[in-house]
Amino acid sequence: MIEIQNFQAQFITDESGKKTAVILPIEEFEELLEDLNDLAVMAERREESAISFEEVKTRLKQDGLL
Repeated sequence: MIEIQNFQAQFITDESGKKTAVILPIEEFEELLEDLNDLAVMAERREESAISFEEVKTRLKQDGLL
């Protein structure tokens, strides 16, 4: 996750000096998109019941993935 204080942002301003757009290095932009996607998935699943780590391992073993 990106730390806001570590952004390497540049701003585009209008004639009065008001910020109207931002320029970010592509790596930071891609990390932001990834973080937004993670948050969207979390929001979609907030009503799902949680399972323990042990249950996850058991299921993965049963499915031959662990």
